[in-house]
Amino acid sequence: MARRGAEHTYDELQSQIATLVKDFPHLAKRTRRSVSRAYAQGVAAVEASGPTVRRHARQMSAAARKAVSVRMKKYWADRRKAKKEK
Repeated sequence: MARRGAEHTYDELQSQIATLVKDFPHLAKRTRRSVSRAYAQGVAAVEASGPTVRRHARQMSAAARKAVSVRMKKYWADRRKAKKEK
């Protein structure tokens, strides 16, 4: 819906520009440059306005690393034991 509305607004603006250029021919040279400049500024504004969220890696405490180490050693020992039993 938003895209269709934006396309409709864009078409209306293009027709208004065409009408203005028809009524004021001296604007024809400025129109393309100013429209493209306005477009470029709009694109830059949209890109610049986006939130810049930097995610930080969570740091494990030494105790948490130790707990993971113990858990994984037990896990792999159980896997090796299960493999031998087959």
